[in-house]
Amino acid sequence: MPFPVKMGLTVVVLLAAVAGWFYMGWLGKTGPQMAVLFLGPFTAGSLWIFPEVMRGKADNKPKVAAR
Repeated sequence: MPFPVKMGLTVVVLLAAVAGWFYMGWLGKTGPQMAVLFLGPFTAGSLWIFPEVMRGKADNKPKVAAR
């Protein structure tokens, strides 16, 4: 994934987490508010830590039936 796309997605995820945290606080839900506090940064961090799946030419070979 190109750097600008990954960075933009990270910003969107963090802004959504902040908005969700404030919304859950406004509703008076402290449990979901703490979950959003953890899951927002975790999701943004995992976007950078875990590698992408790369498909090569070996993955596109047709499968031959065993005889």
